Amino acid sequence: MATNKESFKDKISAFDLIVIALGAAIYSFGIVYFNIYNKLADGGLTGVTLIIRALFHFDPAYSTILINIPLFAIGYRLLGKKDMIYTLYGTIVLSVFLWIWQRVPIVINIHHDLLLASIGAGLFGGFGCGLVYRYGGTTGGVDIIARLFERFKGVQMGQSLLSIDVIVLLSSLIYLDLRQMAYTLIYVWIFSVIVNYTMQGAYTGRGILIISNYPDEIAQTLMDELSRGVTFLNAEGGYSHNEKKVVYCVVSPNELHKLKQIVTAIDEQAFVSILNVNEAIGEGFTYKKPKKFKLLP
Repeated sequence: MATNKESFKDKISAFDLIVIALGAAIYSFGIVYFNIYNKLADGGLTGVTLIIRALFHFDPAYSTILINIPLFAIGYRLLGKKDMIYTLYGTIVLSVFLWIWQRVPIVINIHHDLLLASIGAGLFGGFGCGLVYRYGGTTGGVDIIARLFERFKGVQMGQSLLSIDVIVLLSSLIYLDLRQMAYTLIYVWIFSVIVNYTMQGAYTGRGILIISNYPDEIAQTLMDELSRGVTFLNAEGGYSHNEKKVVYCVVSPNELHKLKQIVTAIDEQAFVSILNVNEAIGEGFTYKKPKKFKLLP
């Protein structure tokens, strides 16, 4: 079994590679048509390449690859084979799309409105990078460092990237004025929010913990009325030390009101705790619930 798990862990998915390429294309589109064209900076390694571009007129498509070489060495030693392959792939694809977008004559006329430019850059950059991260890749650079923090320290990548961005953005004052920096900070904040939102997935459910004297009745009614599975958790009262069965159930947001009505109708004294569920995978969420077939009277 250990061998099978390892081989599955290292398996390269064609779908992952397609989504990583799509994310890199979206991210690079934002860099070229919002950041570069409107003279906004960026964080991380991309910010470093923009500084080099401003000072030495060196194409970011090339500097992205060159600067990543020592970081690849770090990633090779600390990341697994699959992660390293995805990182190399994401970095190369990003560089390719940076080269392409700079040569495609697309005009996005926002009348030099830096607020719109920062919003557009944040949306495109955050969504594109979020796709890359969600499917196991990075676009190289400090993304490698951020992924290491996530893996070994449990720090969300959006938070790590935001911290690193501060250092790079301060360095960007070499070629930016304070007005451009202010709008760049707006972009960076939007970027970090969208990255986390995209990685976690759209809001899909509520986790419900129900402590009641009638757990079996509540569980059966939830299964009958909402067609949701339930789980019993063994618990012990902190004051009474009496054993309790806690009902756990995950429902979609539009089912929450009906669930409350069901619980209240059975036990008005029930204690209900509602938790945010960032992502729910399984029946009724990522694939449809089985249909109920009723015989006609």
